[in-house]
Amino acid sequence: MQYPLISEYIEAIRFAEDNFDKLSNLRPVLDSDGNPVMSSGNFAVVFKMKDIITNRLFAVKCFIKDQEQRGEHYKLIAEELNYLHSSYFLHVQYLERELFVNTTGSDEEEFPVLVMDWVEGKPLDAYIRQHINDTYELQMLAYNFCKMGAWLLSQPFAHGDLKPDNILVQEDGTLVLVDYDGMYVPAMEGSEAFELGSPDFRHPLRSKKEFNEHIDDFSIASIALSLKSIALDSQLYHKHAASDRLLFSATDYRDIGQSSVLQAIVELSSDAELSLLLGMFLLALSKNSLDLVSFRLLLLTEPERPVIEVLSTVITVEERENAVKDEFGATYTADGLKLIDVPHNLKEYVIKDGTKVIGDRAFDGCKVLTSITIPHSVTFIGFSAFYNCKSLTAITIPNGVTSIRRHTFNSCESLTFITIPNSITGIGGGAFYNCNSLTSITIPNTVTSIGYSAFSGCKSLTSITISDSVTSIGHWAFWNCKSLTSVTIPNSVTSIGFCIFNGCQNLRNIVLKSSKFYVEDNILCSIEGKAISCWSSNSHIIIPQGVTSIGDSAFSGCKSLTSITIPDSVTNIGDRAFKDFESLTSITIPDSVTSIGNSAFSGCKSLTSITIPESVTSIGDSAFEGCKSLTSITIPESVMSIGNFAFDGCKSLISITIPDSVTSIGGLAFRGCKSLTSITISNSVTSIEEWAFDGCESLTSITIPNSVTSIKDWAFKGCTSLTSITIPNTVTSISMRVFNGCKNLRSIVLNSSKFYVEDNILYS
Repeated sequence: MQYPLISEYIEAIRFAEDNFDKLSNLRPVLDSDGNPVMSSGNFAVVFKMKDIITNRLFAVKCFIKDQEQRGEHYKLIAEELNYLHSSYFLHVQYLERELFVNTTGSDEEEFPVLVMDWVEGKPLDAYIRQHINDTYELQMLAYNFCKMGAWLLSQPFAHGDLKPDNILVQEDGTLVLVDYDGMYVPAMEGSEAFELGSPDFRHPLRSKKEFNEHIDDFSIASIALSLKSIALDSQLYHKHAASDRLLFSATDYRDIGQSSVLQAIVELSSDAELSLLLGMFLLALSKNSLDLVSFRLLLLTEPERPVIEVLSTVITVEERENAVKDEFGATYTADGLKLIDVPHNLKEYVIKDGTKVIGDRAFDGCKVLTSITIPHSVTFIGFSAFYNCKSLTAITIPNGVTSIRRHTFNSCESLTFITIPNSITGIGGGAFYNCNSLTSITIPNTVTSIGYSAFSGCKSLTSITISDSVTSIGHWAFWNCKSLTSVTIPNSVTSIGFCIFNGCQNLRNIVLKSSKFYVEDNILCSIEGKAISCWSSNSHIIIPQGVTSIGDSAFSGCKSLTSITIPDSVTNIGDRAFKDFESLTSITIPDSVTSIGNSAFSGCKSLTSITIPESVTSIGDSAFEGCKSLTSITIPESVMSIGNFAFDGCKSLISITIPDSVTSIGGLAFRGCKSLTSITISNSVTSIEEWAFDGCESLTSITIPNSVTSIKDWAFKGCTSLTSITIPNTVTSISMRVFNGCKNLRSIVLNSSKFYVEDNILYS
């Protein structure tokens, strides 16, 4: 049987109320971009759904590949699980011909689904990475798994594919098993296995003929031993773990005597519980089952939760009043736990052993500091702690510190070397901003987030390794990293901020392991079709079809690009989108665009012409400010407002017609348009704002329509070629300085009795 494509399932799920039979109460849960929350594997795609009657959440599994006897298999599993009362398993329901899908790949129209309760949790390996420096959480994870393993050994059924992806850890630490494709239940006795499970977690000699309640035994023994070992020594995970694997691999199982993993674990065997688990593992490896031992051997002692001391990096008034100084003038709190600050003239300093906190801004402005030694007792480093330490060349962060906070090393211009320990879980915004001498950095496998502007302005940074623990990268994270040539974004990353590679003019290669993003014509895009970032590596960029929005500052500072093609899917050009795009000579904005953001083309010095489509309704503040080469522009009838500074400094602009649709012209809109000789103001404009035509030296005449009621300060200041002007009767308010510097103005015709002219001076 042929099954639909994932894209066809997505379309069917969007209209679940029409396409489901028995599950018509379910609706897809959508993410922030309006797309169904989903995940996919080799055989199926799973959607998160909500029952609109009960508000319960469900996982609906839709199949993309055929598996022999799947229906019969799941019916037997469902019967077994529906009588089971255990938090480790979910009740399932297999429904034939349940979902209507309009597909081109099959003659069928109705397809089966598997439905079960939705579980909020993290896969086992992701949970380990998140808590790799928390010994208690790792011990609890081993305890809870062994507890579940003992229960499984006592049951007449087996999961069949125990591995990290199929073991979810909930917020409270409890475990839930998912994906029952390989499950054995007593009703299947005598049949062969439908699948064998992952090679890194199954016995090396397991075959399809071995299909009984003991198929989990070896997996349980291997995972239990791995988890207990990691809890005792987390470095084992860093050294031996890999994607969807804990410590052991299929290679280790085939030649256990040569396994470096086993040798490392044996060194920990002085721990009684680990020694017991090691024995069970070796027995399971030799016998391919644990039927000779009691499941009670897996019942570990529950670890005690430690008392965690959390110290603030903020220095209170009381702490400053009672502070003490050392022989170098450095200030500590009375108990010696916090370093408050140090003198700015120190060149070298060793923080006292026993100090736990480096306070906020402790070394801020120590411009001559070249060397700092941080003891292992330090666990908290405050924000901006080493801000502007311009002479600091190297630093080692001790292993107890868990986060690099905002602006910690901001503007450490001489910093060439830094060691980030495996205890760090987050790198804050601006943490290494403007560290100009930093050439390379490795982000450890414990970091889950890289904050906004974290490495902005690191001009010497040529390479960076982003670990697969990172899930989010903030806005401008690598902005202006001019020497960066290549970067790999791992599969774990699900959120990328805009402009992350803006100004990375030498970036030639970006490797994306995540299916959520793609690169096309040197633009990094999300799979939902929203532009995220770009970098300048050639002279022309074609934005992929499907991109709906060009984000704020998306192409800002791409100085070498000369042209760009915008597809007709784009509806919005964001603020500063093409700011300082200095080599851009021309651009066509498609009819789909409705708004041009603030400073969108500001500083495009080479831009000579631009066509604005009839769809655009607003031109933002400073939209074309500083476009020195722009000679002409046509504003369509659809535009209703021209923002402040819109054409400020467009020195080559000769003429412009403002259509009747425009009701407001912002302040300084045409300031400094020295070549502008004439302008037609529409009959709908009611006010001419401050400095609107300031410095329009070539402007010889202007007609003010009857719709205008007020002319603001300095509106025509410095219009030295203006010789005459007619002010209509509708004008009721004129600033006294409106014609300041108009030295050749000889004729002012007033149709309003509210004003009069005497000796070329305008009076009210």
